[in-house]
Amino acid sequence: MRYDLTPLRGAAARQEIARAAADSPWTGLWRYRSVLPDVAPVTLGEGWTPMLHSRRYPGVYVKEEGANPTGSFKARGLALGVSMARHYGLKKLAVPSAGNAAGALAAYAAAAGIEANIFMPKDVPFANYVEATMYGAKVTLVDGLISDCGRMVAEQKEKEGWFDISTLKEPFRIEGKKTMGYELVEQLGWAYPAAVFYPTGGGVGLIGMWKAFGELEELGWVKPGKRPKMIAVQSAGCAPVTRAFEEGEKASQMWTNAATFASGLRVPKPYGDYIMLEILRESGGLALSFADNQILASLEDWARNEGIFLSPEGATATVAYDHLLKTGFLKPEDRVVLFNTGAGLKYTDVTAEAVGLRRLSQSSPRH
Repeated sequence: MRYDLTPLRGAAARQEIARAAADSPWTGLWRYRSVLPDVAPVTLGEGWTPMLHSRRYPGVYVKEEGANPTGSFKARGLALGVSMARHYGLKKLAVPSAGNAAGALAAYAAAAGIEANIFMPKDVPFANYVEATMYGAKVTLVDGLISDCGRMVAEQKEKEGWFDISTLKEPFRIEGKKTMGYELVEQLGWAYPAAVFYPTGGGVGLIGMWKAFGELEELGWVKPGKRPKMIAVQSAGCAPVTRAFEEGEKASQMWTNAATFASGLRVPKPYGDYIMLEILRESGGLALSFADNQILASLEDWARNEGIFLSPEGATATVAYDHLLKTGFLKPEDRVVLFNTGAGLKYTDVTAEAVGLRRLSQSSPRH
Protein backbone atom coordinates (compact mmCIF):
# COMPACT_ATOMS: atom_id res chain seq x y z
CA MET A 1 0.00 0.00 0.00
CA ARG A 2 1.19 3.48 -0.89
CA TYR A 3 -0.38 6.78 0.18
CA ASP A 4 -0.15 10.45 -0.71
CA LEU A 5 1.26 11.62 2.60
CA THR A 6 1.75 15.26 1.54
CA PRO A 7 -1.36 16.63 3.35
CA LEU A 8 -0.31 14.90 6.58
CA ARG A 9 3.21 16.23 6.90
CA GLY A 10 4.29 18.15 9.98
CA ALA A 11 3.64 18.37 13.68
CA ALA A 12 0.09 19.74 13.39
CA ALA A 13 -1.18 16.59 11.65
CA ARG A 14 0.66 14.46 14.20
CA GLN A 15 -0.99 16.31 17.08
CA GLU A 16 -4.40 15.76 15.49
CA ILE A 17 -4.00 12.00 16.09
CA ALA A 18 -3.95 12.47 19.85
CA ARG A 19 -6.83 14.96 19.76
CA ALA A 20 -9.00 12.65 17.66
CA ALA A 21 -8.20 9.71 19.93
CA ALA A 22 -9.20 11.72 22.99
CA ASP A 23 -12.66 12.27 21.48
CA SER A 24 -13.28 8.53 21.13
CA PRO A 25 -13.72 6.01 23.97
CA TRP A 26 -11.42 3.56 22.18
CA THR A 27 -9.70 4.04 18.86
CA GLY A 28 -6.89 1.51 19.23
CA LEU A 29 -4.84 1.20 16.06
CA TRP A 30 -7.47 3.23 14.21
CA ARG A 31 -5.99 6.36 15.76
CA TYR A 32 -3.70 6.09 12.70
CA ARG A 33 -6.56 5.82 10.21
CA SER A 34 -5.13 8.78 8.26
CA VAL A 35 -2.31 6.44 7.17
CA LEU A 36 -4.51 3.35 6.75
CA PRO A 37 -6.93 2.32 3.99
CA ASP A 38 -10.11 4.39 3.98
CA VAL A 39 -12.56 1.71 5.06
CA ALA A 40 -15.32 1.14 7.62
CA PRO A 41 -13.43 -0.87 10.25
CA VAL A 42 -14.31 -4.27 11.59
CA THR A 43 -12.94 -3.66 15.05
CA LEU A 44 -12.83 -5.47 18.39
CA GLY A 45 -10.67 -2.84 20.10
CA GLU A 46 -7.28 -3.87 18.73
CA GLY A 47 -4.11 -1.86 19.10
CA TRP A 48 -2.67 0.83 21.40
CA THR A 49 -1.24 -1.90 23.61
CA PRO A 50 0.75 -1.10 26.76
CA MET A 51 4.45 -0.29 26.74
CA LEU A 52 5.67 -1.79 30.01
CA HIS A 53 8.90 -0.43 31.52
CA SER A 54 11.01 -3.19 33.04
CA ARG A 55 11.55 -3.08 36.78
CA ARG A 56 15.12 -4.38 36.45
CA TYR A 57 16.45 -3.09 33.15
CA PRO A 58 16.38 0.71 32.82
CA GLY A 59 16.46 0.68 29.04
CA VAL A 60 13.88 -2.05 28.40
CA TYR A 61 10.26 -1.58 27.37
CA VAL A 62 7.99 -4.55 26.67
CA LYS A 63 5.30 -3.99 24.03
CA GLU A 64 2.51 -6.15 25.44
CA GLU A 65 0.64 -7.43 22.39
CA GLY A 66 -1.18 -9.98 24.53
CA ALA A 67 -3.56 -7.12 25.41
CA ASN A 68 -5.06 -7.30 21.91
CA PRO A 69 -8.37 -9.05 21.19
CA THR A 70 -7.77 -12.81 20.88
CA GLY A 71 -4.62 -12.27 22.94
CA SER A 72 -2.01 -11.65 20.25
CA PHE A 73 -0.59 -9.22 17.71
CA LYS A 74 -2.39 -11.14 14.96
CA ALA A 75 -5.50 -9.10 15.76
CA ARG A 76 -3.89 -6.07 14.10
CA GLY A 77 -3.31 -7.63 10.71
CA LEU A 78 -6.59 -9.52 10.60
CA ALA A 79 -8.59 -6.43 11.63
CA LEU A 80 -7.35 -4.69 8.49
CA GLY A 81 -7.51 -7.79 6.32
CA VAL A 82 -11.09 -8.63 7.26
CA SER A 83 -12.18 -4.98 7.07
CA MET A 84 -10.98 -4.87 3.48
CA ALA A 85 -12.46 -8.29 2.70
CA ARG A 86 -15.88 -7.04 3.80
CA HIS A 87 -15.33 -3.82 1.84
CA TYR A 88 -14.67 -5.82 -1.33
CA GLY A 89 -17.60 -8.16 -0.72
CA LEU A 90 -15.63 -11.36 -0.09
CA LYS A 91 -17.68 -14.13 1.50
CA LYS A 92 -15.17 -16.90 2.30
CA LEU A 93 -11.67 -16.49 3.72
CA ALA A 94 -9.03 -19.13 4.34
CA VAL A 95 -5.75 -19.11 6.23
CA PRO A 96 -2.99 -21.51 7.26
CA SER A 97 -1.91 -20.71 10.79
CA ALA A 98 0.59 -21.71 13.45
CA GLY A 99 -2.16 -20.83 15.94
CA ASN A 100 -2.80 -17.19 16.78
CA ALA A 101 -3.75 -16.03 13.28
CA ALA A 102 -6.42 -18.73 13.31
CA GLY A 103 -8.09 -17.30 16.39
CA ALA A 104 -7.84 -13.75 15.09
CA LEU A 105 -9.29 -14.56 11.68
CA ALA A 106 -12.10 -16.54 13.29
CA ALA A 107 -13.01 -13.63 15.60
CA TYR A 108 -12.94 -10.88 12.97
CA ALA A 109 -14.69 -13.01 10.38
CA ALA A 110 -17.46 -13.67 12.93
CA ALA A 111 -17.73 -9.94 13.59
CA ALA A 112 -17.93 -9.26 9.85
CA GLY A 113 -20.33 -12.08 8.98
CA ILE A 114 -17.77 -13.80 6.74
CA GLU A 115 -16.98 -17.52 6.59
CA ALA A 116 -13.55 -18.48 7.95
CA ASN A 117 -11.73 -21.65 6.88
CA ILE A 118 -8.72 -22.43 9.04
CA PHE A 119 -5.94 -24.98 8.68
CA MET A 120 -3.52 -25.40 11.58
CA PRO A 121 -1.21 -28.06 12.98
CA LYS A 122 -2.99 -30.49 15.27
CA ASP A 123 -0.52 -29.81 18.10
CA VAL A 124 -1.10 -26.06 18.35
CA PRO A 125 -1.81 -24.72 21.85
CA PHE A 126 -5.30 -25.90 22.74
CA ALA A 127 -6.56 -22.33 23.22
CA ASN A 128 -6.04 -21.67 19.52
CA TYR A 129 -8.25 -24.59 18.57
CA VAL A 130 -10.92 -23.75 21.14
CA GLU A 131 -11.24 -20.10 20.17
CA ALA A 132 -11.36 -20.76 16.43
CA THR A 133 -14.07 -23.37 16.98
CA MET A 134 -16.11 -21.20 19.34
CA TYR A 135 -16.07 -18.30 16.87
CA GLY A 136 -17.71 -20.62 14.35
CA ALA A 137 -14.82 -21.11 11.94
CA LYS A 138 -14.45 -24.26 9.87
CA VAL A 139 -11.29 -25.76 11.39
CA THR A 140 -9.08 -28.46 9.90
CA LEU A 141 -6.34 -29.85 12.13
CA VAL A 142 -3.36 -30.99 10.08
CA ASP A 143 -0.76 -33.63 10.90
CA GLY A 144 2.13 -31.38 9.90
CA LEU A 145 3.42 -27.80 10.04
CA ILE A 146 2.12 -24.46 8.81
CA SER A 147 3.82 -25.13 5.47
CA ASP A 148 1.60 -28.20 5.06
CA CYS A 149 -1.44 -26.12 6.01
CA GLY A 150 -0.51 -23.52 3.39
CA ARG A 151 -0.26 -26.21 0.72
CA MET A 152 -3.73 -27.48 1.58
CA VAL A 153 -5.23 -23.99 1.33
CA ALA A 154 -3.54 -23.46 -2.04
CA GLU A 155 -4.84 -26.78 -3.35
CA GLN A 156 -8.46 -26.16 -2.34
CA LYS A 157 -9.05 -22.41 -2.56
CA GLU A 158 -10.17 -22.19 -6.20
CA LYS A 159 -12.55 -25.14 -5.92
CA GLU A 160 -14.02 -23.88 -2.63
CA GLY A 161 -14.15 -20.20 -3.60
CA TRP A 162 -11.91 -19.08 -0.75
CA PHE A 163 -9.81 -15.93 -0.69
CA ASP A 164 -6.38 -16.78 0.71
CA ILE A 165 -5.67 -14.19 3.40
CA SER A 166 -2.37 -15.74 4.51
CA THR A 167 0.86 -13.88 5.22
CA LEU A 168 1.92 -11.42 2.48
CA LYS A 169 -0.58 -12.85 -0.03
CA GLU A 170 -2.55 -9.59 0.19
CA PRO A 171 -1.44 -6.03 1.11
CA PHE A 172 -3.64 -5.20 4.08
CA ARG A 173 -2.47 -7.39 6.96
CA ILE A 174 0.87 -5.61 6.77
CA GLU A 175 -0.98 -2.29 7.16
CA GLY A 176 -2.39 -3.49 10.46
CA LYS A 177 0.98 -4.73 11.64
CA LYS A 178 2.73 -1.49 10.71
CA THR A 179 0.75 0.27 13.45
CA MET A 180 3.09 -1.40 15.95
CA GLY A 181 5.82 0.85 14.54
CA TYR A 182 3.68 3.99 14.81
CA GLU A 183 2.67 3.09 18.36
CA LEU A 184 6.11 2.37 19.75
CA VAL A 185 7.45 5.62 18.29
CA GLU A 186 4.54 7.65 19.67
CA GLN A 187 4.73 5.94 23.07
CA LEU A 188 8.43 6.80 23.26
CA GLY A 189 7.76 10.48 22.62
CA TRP A 190 7.92 10.26 18.81
CA ALA A 191 11.50 9.03 18.97
CA TYR A 192 13.20 5.82 17.84
CA PRO A 193 14.57 3.27 20.29
CA ALA A 194 18.07 1.90 19.78
CA ALA A 195 16.73 -1.55 18.90
CA VAL A 196 13.52 -3.50 18.39
CA PHE A 197 13.41 -7.20 19.28
CA TYR A 198 10.85 -9.12 17.27
CA PRO A 199 10.03 -12.84 17.62
CA THR A 200 10.04 -13.94 14.00
CA GLY A 201 7.90 -16.61 12.41
CA GLY A 202 6.26 -15.19 9.29
CA GLY A 203 7.86 -11.81 10.02
CA VAL A 204 5.04 -9.55 8.79
CA GLY A 205 5.32 -7.35 11.87
CA LEU A 206 9.02 -6.72 11.28
CA ILE A 207 8.34 -5.81 7.65
CA GLY A 208 5.36 -3.66 8.64
CA MET A 209 7.29 -1.71 11.26
CA TRP A 210 10.07 -0.95 8.78
CA LYS A 211 7.42 0.38 6.40
CA ALA A 212 6.02 2.50 9.24
CA PHE A 213 9.43 4.00 9.96
CA GLY A 214 9.75 5.07 6.33
CA GLU A 215 6.32 6.69 6.43
CA LEU A 216 7.05 8.42 9.74
CA GLU A 217 10.20 9.94 8.27
CA GLU A 218 8.36 11.09 5.14
CA LEU A 219 5.67 12.64 7.35
CA GLY A 220 8.21 14.32 9.64
CA TRP A 221 6.49 12.81 12.69
CA VAL A 222 9.55 11.14 14.22
CA LYS A 223 12.43 13.02 15.83
CA PRO A 224 15.58 12.93 13.69
CA GLY A 225 17.76 9.95 14.47
CA LYS A 226 18.97 6.60 13.29
CA ARG A 227 16.36 3.88 12.78
CA PRO A 228 16.38 1.05 15.33
CA LYS A 229 18.50 -2.00 14.87
CA MET A 230 15.98 -4.71 14.05
CA ILE A 231 16.64 -7.95 15.95
CA ALA A 232 14.81 -11.01 14.61
CA VAL A 233 14.64 -13.79 17.19
CA GLN A 234 13.82 -17.44 16.57
CA SER A 235 13.90 -20.80 18.32
CA ALA A 236 16.91 -23.00 17.62
CA GLY A 237 14.40 -25.71 16.71
CA CYS A 238 13.20 -23.66 13.72
CA ALA A 239 15.61 -20.91 12.70
CA PRO A 240 15.63 -20.51 8.91
CA VAL A 241 16.07 -16.72 9.00
CA THR A 242 18.90 -16.92 11.54
CA ARG A 243 20.74 -19.50 9.45
CA ALA A 244 20.32 -17.49 6.25
CA PHE A 245 21.49 -14.30 8.00
CA GLU A 246 24.57 -15.97 9.44
CA GLU A 247 25.46 -17.54 6.09
CA GLY A 248 25.02 -14.27 4.18
CA GLU A 249 22.20 -15.64 2.05
CA LYS A 250 19.49 -13.48 0.43
CA ALA A 251 16.73 -15.96 1.26
CA SER A 252 16.24 -18.87 3.64
CA GLN A 253 16.07 -22.57 2.94
CA MET A 254 13.30 -24.84 4.18
CA TRP A 255 14.01 -25.89 7.77
CA THR A 256 13.58 -29.63 8.19
CA ASN A 257 12.12 -31.28 11.30
CA ALA A 258 11.01 -28.00 12.85
CA ALA A 259 10.29 -28.47 16.56
CA THR A 260 9.78 -25.91 19.34
CA PHE A 261 7.23 -25.19 22.04
CA ALA A 262 7.13 -21.61 20.71
CA SER A 263 4.52 -22.66 18.17
CA GLY A 264 4.28 -19.26 16.48
CA LEU A 265 7.93 -19.56 15.45
CA ARG A 266 7.46 -22.95 13.83
CA VAL A 267 7.53 -21.53 10.31
CA PRO A 268 10.07 -23.54 8.30
CA LYS A 269 10.19 -21.18 5.27
CA PRO A 270 8.80 -17.65 5.76
CA TYR A 271 7.22 -16.25 2.63
CA GLY A 272 8.83 -12.82 3.13
CA ASP A 273 12.26 -14.05 4.24
CA TYR A 274 14.19 -12.08 1.63
CA ILE A 275 12.52 -8.82 2.73
CA MET A 276 13.32 -9.52 6.38
CA LEU A 277 16.95 -10.28 5.62
CA GLU A 278 17.29 -6.99 3.72
CA ILE A 279 15.81 -5.09 6.67
CA LEU A 280 18.07 -6.78 9.23
CA ARG A 281 21.18 -5.90 7.27
CA GLU A 282 20.07 -2.37 6.38
CA SER A 283 19.29 -1.61 10.03
CA GLY A 284 22.56 -3.02 11.35
CA GLY A 285 20.55 -5.62 13.23
CA LEU A 286 20.85 -9.34 13.81
CA ALA A 287 19.02 -12.64 13.58
CA LEU A 288 19.44 -14.82 16.65
CA SER A 289 18.08 -18.16 17.84
CA PHE A 290 18.00 -19.85 21.23
CA ALA A 291 17.20 -23.29 22.60
CA ASP A 292 13.81 -24.00 24.13
CA ASN A 293 15.30 -24.50 27.60
CA GLN A 294 16.78 -20.99 27.47
CA ILE A 295 13.45 -19.57 26.29
CA LEU A 296 11.57 -21.35 29.09
CA ALA A 297 14.02 -20.14 31.75
CA SER A 298 13.54 -16.54 30.60
CA LEU A 299 9.77 -16.96 30.56
CA GLU A 300 9.84 -18.11 34.18
CA ASP A 301 12.26 -15.34 35.15
CA TRP A 302 10.07 -12.57 33.74
CA ALA A 303 6.91 -14.00 35.26
CA ARG A 304 8.43 -14.18 38.74
CA ASN A 305 10.45 -10.98 38.71
CA GLU A 306 8.47 -8.65 36.45
CA GLY A 307 4.89 -9.94 36.75
CA ILE A 308 4.73 -10.42 32.98
CA PHE A 309 3.63 -13.84 31.70
CA LEU A 310 5.33 -13.88 28.31
CA SER A 311 4.39 -16.15 25.47
CA PRO A 312 7.17 -18.56 24.48
CA GLU A 313 7.72 -16.38 21.41
CA GLY A 314 7.98 -13.25 23.55
CA ALA A 315 10.51 -14.97 25.80
CA THR A 316 12.85 -15.36 22.82
CA ALA A 317 13.15 -11.57 22.85
CA THR A 318 14.09 -11.43 26.52
CA VAL A 319 16.70 -14.17 26.05
CA ALA A 320 18.12 -12.25 23.10
CA TYR A 321 18.32 -9.03 25.10
CA ASP A 322 20.29 -10.71 27.88
CA HIS A 323 22.63 -12.19 25.27
CA LEU A 324 23.27 -8.85 23.55
CA LEU A 325 24.00 -7.18 26.87
CA LYS A 326 26.60 -9.83 27.67
CA THR A 327 28.25 -9.53 24.27
CA GLY A 328 28.36 -5.73 24.44
CA PHE A 329 26.22 -5.28 21.34
CA LEU A 330 23.90 -3.20 23.54
CA LYS A 331 24.52 -1.14 26.68
CA PRO A 332 22.17 -1.18 29.70
CA GLU A 333 21.23 2.44 29.06
CA ASP A 334 20.22 1.81 25.44
CA ARG A 335 16.46 2.20 25.11
CA VAL A 336 15.02 -0.90 23.44
CA VAL A 337 11.58 -2.38 22.75
CA LEU A 338 10.95 -6.10 23.20
CA PHE A 339 7.78 -7.49 21.66
CA ASN A 340 5.70 -9.96 23.60
CA THR A 341 3.60 -11.05 20.66
CA GLY A 342 0.96 -12.96 22.62
CA ALA A 343 -0.50 -13.54 26.06
CA GLY A 344 1.26 -16.27 28.00
CA LEU A 345 -2.08 -17.63 29.19
CA LYS A 346 -2.86 -18.74 25.64
CA TYR A 347 -0.03 -21.26 26.00
CA THR A 348 -1.09 -22.74 29.34
CA ASP A 349 -1.03 -26.33 28.12
CA VAL A 350 2.35 -26.23 26.37
CA THR A 351 3.97 -24.18 29.15
CA ALA A 352 2.61 -26.50 31.83
CA GLU A 353 3.98 -29.48 29.94
CA ALA A 354 7.36 -27.78 29.55
CA VAL A 355 7.69 -27.16 33.30
CA GLY A 356 6.11 -30.47 34.36
CA LEU A 357 2.92 -29.10 35.91
CA ARG A 358 -0.06 -31.44 36.21
CA ARG A 359 -3.54 -30.83 37.56
CA LEU A 360 -4.07 -32.69 40.83
CA SER A 361 -6.89 -35.27 40.90
CA GLN A 362 -9.79 -34.65 43.28
CA SER A 363 -8.55 -37.42 45.56
CA SER A 364 -5.05 -35.98 45.78
CA PRO A 365 -4.10 -34.19 49.02
CA ARG A 366 -3.88 -30.41 48.96
CA HIS A 367 -0.65 -28.68 49.86
